[in-house]
Amino acid sequence: MSNLDNIRNFAIIAHIDHGKSTIADRIIHRCGGLTDREMKEQVLDSMDIERERGITIKAQTVKLNYKSKNGKEYILNIIDTPGHVDFSYEVSRSLYACEGSILIVDSTQGVEAQTLANVYQALDINHEIIPVLNKIDLPASDIDRTKKQIEDVIGIDTSLAVPCSGKTGEGIDEILEQIIENLPSPDGKKEELLKCLLVDSWYDSYLGVIILVRVIDGKLKKNMKIKMMSTKQEYIIEKVGVFTPKPADIDELNSGEIGFIITGIKNLSETKVGDTICDANKPLQIALPGFKPSKPVVFCGLFPVDSSEYQKLKDGLAKLKLNDSSFSYEPESSSALGLGFRCGFLGLLHLEIVTERLEREFDINLLTTTPGVVYKVHLNSGKIFDLQNPSSLPDPTLIKLIEEPWIKATIITPDQYLGSIIKLCQNKRGVQTNLTYSGNRAVLNYDIPLNEVVFDFNDRLKSMTSGYASFDYEITGHKEGSLVKLGILVNSEPVDALAMMVHKDFAQSIGREVCEKLKDLIPRHNFMIPVQAAIGGKIIARETIKGFKKDVLTKIHGGGALDRKRKLLEKQKKGKAKAKQFGKVEIPQEAFIGVLKINKN
Repeated sequence: MSNLDNIRNFAIIAHIDHGKSTIADRIIHRCGGLTDREMKEQVLDSMDIERERGITIKAQTVKLNYKSKNGKEYILNIIDTPGHVDFSYEVSRSLYACEGSILIVDSTQGVEAQTLANVYQALDINHEIIPVLNKIDLPASDIDRTKKQIEDVIGIDTSLAVPCSGKTGEGIDEILEQIIENLPSPDGKKEELLKCLLVDSWYDSYLGVIILVRVIDGKLKKNMKIKMMSTKQEYIIEKVGVFTPKPADIDELNSGEIGFIITGIKNLSETKVGDTICDANKPLQIALPGFKPSKPVVFCGLFPVDSSEYQKLKDGLAKLKLNDSSFSYEPESSSALGLGFRCGFLGLLHLEIVTERLEREFDINLLTTTPGVVYKVHLNSGKIFDLQNPSSLPDPTLIKLIEEPWIKATIITPDQYLGSIIKLCQNKRGVQTNLTYSGNRAVLNYDIPLNEVVFDFNDRLKSMTSGYASFDYEITGHKEGSLVKLGILVNSEPVDALAMMVHKDFAQSIGREVCEKLKDLIPRHNFMIPVQAAIGGKIIARETIKGFKKDVLTKIHGGGALDRKRKLLEKQKKGKAKAKQFGKVEIPQEAFIGVLKINKN
């Protein structure tokens, strides 16, 4: 049964923790996708780390059969999406595969920053949106206030908003009926040439690469020869299937449907997300517009604590890359930390998730260098290049200017915290662009350099507002900035792993803080060790680690003692100078970790 009028493709969008995965559970259970025995909480969150943190990282799809009150049978294709800003590229992919969205808003919390971001993404591609007010079983729930907020902040009509509870299952039937009545059925022609959108792909150790597709026109069948339009590669389909949510093999996928195909591909790089799939024997001339590839915005070095684990780290990164094409890595070596990798991530949560998976799934002890962003360096010669690692910045005399990425931040907060948030944004070089109110909640818009946000902005925002403020951002472009490379020298030797790009105004205070921290963390040697922070050749901060001093004068008595004492002290001085010249300062791992934990002001 695949009459297009009887199909509904929709995504579930919301802010983190507003109950997307729980409502997806209730809908799956109500439609008989899983029996009572097979049901578990957050059935679509398959990774351990998703379950523990209570967040969705990968978007998941389910095909369900639903019998409406009007007696007709319908096919529902649900995509459960992540809520966190770092995974918004997952949301945009999911939305392209659907015609409508269910917007879930927590009726105790109201509209949050990510709610706005996801709704605007859905509205940009002309989605029909059904608002759903979740958690009405909680005593703090306020349906009228939440409806008014949705109308004021987002501008969506809430007369049809469905109050429900993902926990008790109340209102689920009404959501399903609204989906049938108010969401459009897909457009598409079965008789046309095959046109498919590649929504996602991941690696399975038994089956190879599994490709999630949305069929726009035509049909996909087993043993059919298909062509990827961006790579011009051709493959034969070995398997066609859908998730119910268990994978189930079927004979064909028709227009308007979402399912998966397996073609024996072993390398994930051959399946570009957003690509168009067509019939190899009857190829299309024009591909679908697709969507922008996800670009890493935060970079840091990952090094094994024990250098013998380098190969283990390399294998671990290669395996993770199979299931997460959005992070990048390349080999890097550091004189202080040995061999490691320079990795690019979509944000700090993404970085945290990847490092945690490496430590957990591959049993590697990791050291992470300071996260940084990508700068555009304009040289006097007219050449422009992307700088990911501050230690590879060329000589300042060759540089015309440096541009840093800026973001447009949206912060939603109860108004009693407004003053401290504005002060925080100003300290981070932010420029306020807008401030509006909805009830007792303020919606703040700021332009802020990404470098200032990437380190500890979210943590500080959450702690100063007791967790009530929510924050979302999008990258708007690069602007010229007064940026300098802050180098750290230990015993006159530069330590490349501690180099960082900072704003000129903050360089001295950060340099002083790093030097003080290193002074406490580097053990004393037999000679004096200077610890310096420098911009180019100019030292801007210095601390000195005193050397151990041996008393060479204790055994000297009698005549001519003064001369002999002076000679011995001169000899000792020369010995110390020689030791300082040839002595190597070993910087312990704790010193790096300590410096990396310094919060920028």
